[in-house]
Amino acid sequence: MTPSPHRSSLALRKIPLLEGLSDRRLELLAQACRWHSVAARKPLLLRTQDDGEVYFLVSGRARITTYSANGRQVTFRDCGEGEHFGDIAAIDGGPRSADVLTLEPCVVASLDRTAFMRLLREEPLVAERVMRRLTQLVRQLSERVIDLSTLGVQNRLHAELLRMAHAAGIAGNRARLEPAPRHAELASQISTNREQVTRELNVLVREGLLAKEGRALIVTDAERLARMVAEVRGEPG
Repeated sequence: MTPSPHRSSLALRKIPLLEGLSDRRLELLAQACRWHSVAARKPLLLRTQDDGEVYFLVSGRARITTYSANGRQVTFRDCGEGEHFGDIAAIDGGPRSADVLTLEPCVVASLDRTAFMRLLREEPLVAERVMRRLTQLVRQLSERVIDLSTLGVQNRLHAELLRMAHAAGIAGNRARLEPAPRHAELASQISTNREQVTRELNVLVREGLLAKEGRALIVTDAERLARMVAEVRGEPG
């Protein structure tokens, strides 16, 4: 990482976790943070690090991922501008649970563990937001464990595409995923291989559920995709 000139309380206003803090508090946080610019496809945080810093993603996108002993990548989720990560190790003082890689050029501000814990004690609203986010992550991971344990590759891919459609925004029963997710990256997210993902995507294109449009992948019938996912999960339609 290289030092960044973006040391500003205005930049921290982009972080939902810090919304509503006073100008004075934001200015003090901006001064306490370390600011960095990181190029695309570079490590931002590694499990081998144990400094316990919390990272605020001021701009860019990053991926929270990890690697097995045999080098297989497992992706947990992608982060966009305004999100934060690293708070688990900061809270419990334990080792990092995952790596973070940039997907595009990023500007990040990092706050050391001592300053972050002081922020939680002095700003109850921020502490409540952290708890709510961690609860949401537990629910998401629980759902993912159930999917990986009970669904086949085809159904796991459907569920992941539906999740991505909701994240991108569904309008008129359609969602535009741009740029189109790479097959290898989809494979790492649903614990399979690239070849299986390619085969299943081609099936969905032939069935009219997906369409390619330039650099984008279009979900053409989000309601039908949602019904397919709900049916295999045993959820009410």
